[in-house]
Amino acid sequence: QVQLVESGGGLVQPGASLTLSCAPSGADFSKDAMGWFRQRPGKERKFVAVISWNGETAFYADSVEGRFTITRDITNSTVYLQMNSLKPEDTAVYYCASRILNIFDGTYRRIDTYQYWGQGTQVTVSS
Repeated sequence: QVQLVESGGGLVQPGASLTLSCAPSGADFSKDAMGWFRQRPGKERKFVAVISWNGETAFYADSVEGRFTITRDITNSTVYLQMNSLKPEDTAVYYCASRILNIFDGTYRRIDTYQYWGQGTQVTVSS
């Protein structure tokens, strides 16, 4: 059974940091790109960050560039999202996802290009 299990969400104050993890299992994800998306209440799910299969290249949404960092453990394909300087507008359910396409074809922001999804983890930024 293929699973992507996110963890690390929680309630933090503005300006704080949080690290999310995504542990894939049940298939070989070593050649998959891995991405993070988020969904705010009443809004559509949106791209946050993506990392290449070898961990060497990453792309970010403009809203998180410079504050969030995506990394990857290539030994087990676990993916992390380090989130710094969190803002209330970062409040959302965060999802990780995998895609077999590389990240250089310009489609990595599209939800329909990802094959497997986790169940999501809630991040709340509030004072």
